[in-house]
Amino acid sequence: MPNIKPVSDLRNYNEVLHSCQVGEPVFLTRNGRGCYVLMDMQEYEKQQAVIKLLSKLVEAKDAIKTGEEWKSLDDLKKALEI
Repeated sequence: MPNIKPVSDLRNYNEVLHSCQVGEPVFLTRNGRGCYVLMDMQEYEKQQAVIKLLSKLVEAKDAIKTGEEWKSLDDLKKALEI
């Protein structure tokens, strides 16, 4: 069940912070509408990493479709040798 609180509860931010659980965001509302989300820093960083990975996968998929940036296995091996 989502943890939803009015943004005015931030006046007592310690109580709101105690409502935060790892992996469970707290949704803050203003005038009954969603406004902000509080989440654990590790969960935020995890989500950002997933977004970055998905972005790279989309780039790779597009490169495959257009035939760009293809390297042979030999070229790849040479590029990785330092």
